[in-house]
Amino acid sequence: RLDRLFLSRRTGIPVMLLLLFFVFWLTITGANYPSALLANALFWVQERLSDLFCLLHAPKWLHDCLVLGVWRVLAWVVSVMLPPMAIFFPLFTLLEDFGYLPRVAFNLDHCFQKAHTCGKQALTMCMGFGCNAAGVVGCRIISGKRERLIAILTNSFVPCNGRFPMLIALISLFLAGNSGGSAAGSLTAAGVLALVVVFSAAATLAVSFILSKTLLRGESSAFTLELPPYRVPRIGQVIVRSVLDRTLHVLGRAAAVAAPWGLAVYALANISAGGETLLSWFCSWLDPAARLIGLDGVILAAFILGLPANELVIPIMLMAYTSGSCLTEISSYAALSEVLSGNGWTAMTAVSAVLFTLMHSPCSTTLLTIKKETGSIGWTAAAAVIPTAAGIGLLAVLNCIFG
Repeated sequence: RLDRLFLSRRTGIPVMLLLLFFVFWLTITGANYPSALLANALFWVQERLSDLFCLLHAPKWLHDCLVLGVWRVLAWVVSVMLPPMAIFFPLFTLLEDFGYLPRVAFNLDHCFQKAHTCGKQALTMCMGFGCNAAGVVGCRIISGKRERLIAILTNSFVPCNGRFPMLIALISLFLAGNSGGSAAGSLTAAGVLALVVVFSAAATLAVSFILSKTLLRGESSAFTLELPPYRVPRIGQVIVRSVLDRTLHVLGRAAAVAAPWGLAVYALANISAGGETLLSWFCSWLDPAARLIGLDGVILAAFILGLPANELVIPIMLMAYTSGSCLTEISSYAALSEVLSGNGWTAMTAVSAVLFTLMHSPCSTTLLTIKKETGSIGWTAAAAVIPTAAGIGLLAVLNCIFG
């Protein structure tokens, strides 16, 4: 009876979308409170570290580099990444243990076969919504090397949990009537976000098809899928697998890159040359190229400097706009709207930023995972270049038409 619902041509896809969007909604909304608590705890530790440096009479430059640079960025990444992953991965593992995920592959197999790839890519694409690095690791379930490479190279076209906060903020402020917290505004924002997610899945299929006809030509391998029986999930095993094997593994890689990168970002914002900080120089240098794709130098610089984790893009952007010396936090959407609008943002700027959020180089954690999974620097570089080139091309066309 369940398979008549989950695998029917009429109800299979709608039920799948409802389930996946429920998981996304629960992840996004459920992560807000624990994320705030974790952020408060980690920034409380920051204050204690400052007290310790003061007690030890450490030089101010050493305190600022290690506390406002390294620790602040690390705290930001951990507080934003950990709660969503701690919710998403157990939910996803529950669906896997229940026996539903092979049904997702069955429903989407036809679409991916049309793109000359494997239906199992549907599962890795869904895992990418939680974390693209985890989605890349999940590509191991695809036996054919050609289809596995296609799945790895296109996984970052779907937004991970680190990109959802920026997507939600920009959609709510500029593309949903800036209606605050009203019910109508929330529904409009949810509808636009749904369209963005569907667009990302369509982009994944389109780029997969192009790769299958160019760089990775070849015959599609046979996809034999045995649907397992439904079973009651083993909660304890689910928690252990999702937290230890996925959440902490991915978070550890992100933290290892974010800590030294925080020092680099702090140095750019505090070292001056010719009366301007290096960050300001960098933004000015990028500005002409950024204008061609509907952005500005600050936005493009934030995406580049946000390489360790997508969660850093908005804080870096705000730091540059407000000429701050460390990562800046905005307390409300109203304050964020005021800063962005005051720096020339329009609805078209927001559309360009949303599309570039979908189509740009994966974070460093995902790139390191791709290097490990493929064993090739070349394919790792391709995974960075392909989505970035697609995003620049699309934005250049839109800017020519509507700019």
